[in-house]
Amino acid sequence: MQMQRVAIVGCGGSGKSHLARELGKVVHAPVTHLDVVYYDDAWNPLPPEKFEALQRDLVRGERWVIDGNYNSTLQVRLEACDTVILMDVPTVVALWGVFSRQLKHGHGQDRDSGIYNRIHWGVLRYVATYRRRMRPRVLAKIKEYGGHADVILLTSRRHTRRWLKQIAAHQA
Repeated sequence: MQMQRVAIVGCGGSGKSHLARELGKVVHAPVTHLDVVYYDDAWNPLPPEKFEALQRDLVRGERWVIDGNYNSTLQVRLEACDTVILMDVPTVVALWGVFSRQLKHGHGQDRDSGIYNRIHWGVLRYVATYRRRMRPRVLAKIKEYGGHADVILLTSRRHTRRWLKQIAAHQA
C-alpha cells in the first residue's frame, strides 16, 4: 500500500495526533494537525471559509498526513486523500486519552505536537457521544467522498502500534 496523502479522523482523545506524527516519520510526509490550523494562540477559531481554503491549499500537496475531524470540511480531505484512517476506539479509551493528555501536557497548547488541551463540558460531551452521534456521519462521508481511498479502521492503541510497525516494515 502506497500512502502519500493520508487523512486521519476520529474522536478527540483517540490518538489521531500521535498517529499522525509517527506515520509522517514512516512515510516521509509533512504532518498537519488541524487544531493548529483552526485555533490561534488565544483559542480563536478561523472563519469557516478561511479554514476550508487553507485545507484546499494543504491537500494540493504531493504528500501529506492531516489529522483532525472537523466534519464541516472533511469532504475536502476525503476527496484528495489516497488513505483514510479512522481511529475507532471505544468511548472509555477516548475519554482516557483526553484526561491523560491533560495530565501529561496540562491546559494549553503545544503547536508542534498538535496538542490542544482545553477540557470543558462541551469537549467531554462530544467525546462521550462521538460513537453514537458523530461516527455514523463520518462513516457516511467516508463512503460518499472517500470511496476511492484505502480505508483503515484502528480500534485500539495496541492495534495502532501493531499497524504502525507493519507499515514501517513495508516502507523499509
